[in-house]
Amino acid sequence: MTRIAVIGGGRIGEALVAGLLESGRAVKDIVIVEPHADRAALIADRFGVRVTGSVADAVVGADLLVIAVKPGDVDTVLTQLGKAELDADRDQVLVSLAAGVPTARLEAKLPAGFPVVRVMPNTPMLVGQGMSVLAPGRYARPEQLAEVTAVLASVGKVVTVAESQMDAVTAVSGSGPAYFFLVVEAMVDAAVGLGLTRDVANQLVVQTMVGSAALLDDAEQSAVELRAAVTSPAGTTAAALRELERSGVRSAFMEALHAAKQRSAEQGRSVE
Repeated sequence: MTRIAVIGGGRIGEALVAGLLESGRAVKDIVIVEPHADRAALIADRFGVRVTGSVADAVVGADLLVIAVKPGDVDTVLTQLGKAELDADRDQVLVSLAAGVPTARLEAKLPAGFPVVRVMPNTPMLVGQGMSVLAPGRYARPEQLAEVTAVLASVGKVVTVAESQMDAVTAVSGSGPAYFFLVVEAMVDAAVGLGLTRDVANQLVVQTMVGSAALLDDAEQSAVELRAAVTSPAGTTAAALRELERSGVRSAFMEALHAAKQRSAEQGRSVE
């Protein structure tokens, strides 16, 4: 039975708690740290969990200490953790969901040898369909990484990579939802231009995206094979794809992901 302290009651922290409660996973108890009274009251009422404004209070007896704050607030949390009574005998693990903050920086502010696991989540975690990518720190043992993996699996899928790949991960899955939302936005606008109402256009595009994602997730075929199956020779889909290729859609995505990776690396250096 796992005790979890979630430091930060924002969207990602709330999503993790909601996913854990919905999954029915064997969690003994959850406590959330949220210093703003109105937000704290809302979370307590919504989930029926303990909410406190004190990091030191939350970490007592907790197995996983989850940092779910913005990168700029991590130093404040680490300072508060430094004043707390971290329990080495309890085998506590720090799990950081803060983008761009390297494990070495976290480890340097914690007691010597304290295990850290860095995570890049994404917003579909809010509906239990997140993609969480883990990078273990120097002191995280395999069984601790397995425990963190099991917790995050309650809100989506989980993979583990070397920390050196986290900037690429940020570019692909961390920022990835925004790319899909932009495609949906563009398709809806185009559909309205074809004479459909915005409501109908939105329904058509969103459900097409949802269904296509389900095919990718469930089918044994690759995206290339699924696209080919939809594309009849000299048909409507072929005509549309020809225009997308002529407009440089592939190179645009390549440049976009490279830009996102570079920006992630810059942000990581700025918070060191």
